[in-house]
Amino acid sequence: MRILVTGGSGFIGSRVVAELLTAGHEVRVLDRRLPDASGRARPPWTDVDFRHADVADGSAVASALSGVDLVCHQAAMVGRGQEILDAPAFAHSNDLGTGVLVAAMTRTGPERLVLASSVVLYGDCRYSCPEHGRVRPLRRAAADLDAGRFEPRCPSCALELVASAVEEDDLPDPPRNVYAVTKLAQELLVSAWARETGGVAVALRYHNVYGPAMPYDSPYSGVAAVFRTAVEQGVPARVYEDGLPRRDFVHVRDVAAANVAALSWEEPGFHPFNIASGEPRGIHELALALSRAGGGPAPTVTGEYRIGDVRHIFASPAKAARELGWRAAVDFRTGIEEFAAAPMRPPAG
Repeated sequence: MRILVTGGSGFIGSRVVAELLTAGHEVRVLDRRLPDASGRARPPWTDVDFRHADVADGSAVASALSGVDLVCHQAAMVGRGQEILDAPAFAHSNDLGTGVLVAAMTRTGPERLVLASSVVLYGDCRYSCPEHGRVRPLRRAAADLDAGRFEPRCPSCALELVASAVEEDDLPDPPRNVYAVTKLAQELLVSAWARETGGVAVALRYHNVYGPAMPYDSPYSGVAAVFRTAVEQGVPARVYEDGLPRRDFVHVRDVAAANVAALSWEEPGFHPFNIASGEPRGIHELALALSRAGGGPAPTVTGEYRIGDVRHIFASPAKAARELGWRAAVDFRTGIEEFAAAPMRPPAG
């Protein structure tokens, strides 16, 4: 199969390219970032057709689609960034780029798309109250966070709620930051494309991806990169709240394998899948594991918070296991020990 990978020079995209090549596919990459972090124009792959262009460039996209059987759309600006100040850049990279891509696919094909989506669409986990059953909590108030009351509470009785995993049929949460807005818009654009054209669209909702060659600490890095950078610098990682917010950390090799598994899906329409380890961890647990594996100082639990953050977010990967035959293979301890020693890359410019 000939596959176009947008964003194939990035942290996740480059690993996807490697897995596709291993699986015997012919790969073409479209990316505005040169694939070699040293800045050399020559890509590191000798058997990849590399196109240096922005996914929002309609003519470049149309050319890159020629003869392609499937698009693996990894190109995106990720993370929280500088919040609303970065709105134009997020909208350009994530939404304009996706719009240009699906418009070009509608004109010339192909009819199959795998989208790199995100768990951020869900907002919070599912929550249940001991008295009132499943409820949707109010967003946490600054006064509660200032007082160290971090757990969401029942809007009816104020009891602390119990978190559980979300599934693909849970409704998206009203987005809490610019990144979440643009990822939701990506899914809506791709869903509209699949509905109007009869195309096949698989959305892989990545959880907190980590692993070798992850970018160093930057406004757009995930918490794993932030903590890993602290370990390398020999300073304590700063852990927000009480260190107990839970996330699901999934290794980049597993994410790449999920993209290969998604190639087998042929049913028309829009189909989302959670790509997660299925074993959520506290953020302090992650920071402590990295500091121990990397020989760094113990993390500091600061009590600080960001008002837009959710307390817990993790999801069930059961649908991906059942329908794609995909399961995470890298366990937390093995993955963290490798990550703590592996080289990282400069943040994307």
